[in-house]
Amino acid sequence: MMDEIQYAAAVNQIGYPINGQKTAIFTEKTSEFHIEEEGTKKIVYRGRTSQPAYDQSSGSKVRRADFSELAKPGTYVVVDDEGNRSTPFALEERPYRELHKGLLKAFYYLRCGVTLDEKYAGEWGHESCHTKKGAVHGEEGLYLDGNGGWHDAGDYGKYVVAGAKAVADLLLAYEMYPNAFGESIPLPESDQVMPDVLHECKVELDFLFKMQDQRSGGVYHKLTTRHFPGLSVMPEDDLAELVFSPISATATACYAAIMAYASRVYRSYDPSYADRCLHSAEYAWEWLEKHPKAGGFKNPPDITTGEYGDDCITDEKYWAAAELYHTTSLEKYHTAFQQYSKESFPKCELGWADVGGYGTISYLRKGKTDENQALLSSLQQELILEAERLLQICEKDGYGISLEEKDYVRGSNMGLMNRAMILLFAMEWSSKPEYEKAAAQHLHYLLGQNTLHISYVTGFGTHSVMNPHHRPSVGDHVDAPVPGMVAGGPNRNLNDEIMERTLKGKPAAASYIDHEDSYAGNEITIYWNSPAVFVVSYFNQ
Repeated sequence: MMDEIQYAAAVNQIGYPINGQKTAIFTEKTSEFHIEEEGTKKIVYRGRTSQPAYDQSSGSKVRRADFSELAKPGTYVVVDDEGNRSTPFALEERPYRELHKGLLKAFYYLRCGVTLDEKYAGEWGHESCHTKKGAVHGEEGLYLDGNGGWHDAGDYGKYVVAGAKAVADLLLAYEMYPNAFGESIPLPESDQVMPDVLHECKVELDFLFKMQDQRSGGVYHKLTTRHFPGLSVMPEDDLAELVFSPISATATACYAAIMAYASRVYRSYDPSYADRCLHSAEYAWEWLEKHPKAGGFKNPPDITTGEYGDDCITDEKYWAAAELYHTTSLEKYHTAFQQYSKESFPKCELGWADVGGYGTISYLRKGKTDENQALLSSLQQELILEAERLLQICEKDGYGISLEEKDYVRGSNMGLMNRAMILLFAMEWSSKPEYEKAAAQHLHYLLGQNTLHISYVTGFGTHSVMNPHHRPSVGDHVDAPVPGMVAGGPNRNLNDEIMERTLKGKPAAASYIDHEDSYAGNEITIYWNSPAVFVVSYFNQ
């Protein structure tokens, strides 16, 4: 466990773009501050903090310092009026280049079924794993190939709904901010033709193909062992039988959506692959049409791995219809989308359970036709209203982010980055500069500008997560954790034993412990990394 460290001010420990907003947050009674060059200690900026304001989520009074006027490249520290210093940070044109590559490289480290050799994995490599065929639950004697894809999280399960969200975030980042992906990570597949982000997404898409039942078009919900292995078990030592859990409507709809989306993105690189994606998406849609009353997924009695259950599947079908319509322009998908849009569910959420936001964004990015202007305008307005709601929360929050006290739950950093995504999406239809500034504050928070002065990305920042709930990081005998992985973050519900034992009475934003046993606060997942990639992509152009 990392010792608690107190710094003068909370800052983004990686840095700030030269022309961007630059802030620091004080919790001490300081009214003046200055910025020094690290090393020379030359003072390059002086300023005054704001008046103190009580921040409900952190339970403390905070003062903001704005030094956006400072625009000279370099490495600096913030110093308060008593001489206390912050962690160092950089001012650069593109301070997030290495972070961006690191967040993407994390998906490579999560690859299943292949050897991660030293050339690309460094000291965090391991042997190939989970290569045996999996048993299909409820169908005795049927075994299928499920090799490939990404391990979902701190465990080694592979889940369709989780994979679909993660790939969607990465594809959106690539489509909207292609200039962010000019550099190679590198990966074994790097070829200077197709961007590495698309090579990495293809690893998961190739696995997802194997999750579709070729007899029906339905999609198996997940591929896992029946129970989680021990926390120190390395991937190649997890030898229990793999099991394909039964087909679910949620997995099938998410599969249809992401495959339809992928077919558009990969069309210019590999038309035959794009065709395959689209055909499999349409086949999955046929299953949905034939099973209109299919509900959410529940674990079979003999399986205790992550359930990814979901009582509402309308949002998944809404997303699938949007992507299929966006790709094919066929009226049957448009009609279905219009019908689902009339039902009540969140249409601007980007979680693995509430995926309506992906349907909305896809439909808006498809653009106007003669017959859809009213619905298009309505969804645009709904997105802008959500961004405005988030902005109002940011204005009240001491750290300038859109999480209220109730939002510090398991995976709060996913909520943080999802909301930053919404703010950045809103900029596509409104040029309001406050959206960009608020999104930047969300990134600053993730990278250390928070009440705990911790960067929630392993390997990035002076004071970053060291003990994630991630089996290879625990079992590989390497001191440093696998880098580039976003930890779940503060969780006021204290849903695991170590949090319950050590964090009772802590404010919501301080309800976090950097401990490997804290699965409810310190686990990593593909869909906590993916929205972070999207947000950093915007600021890495």
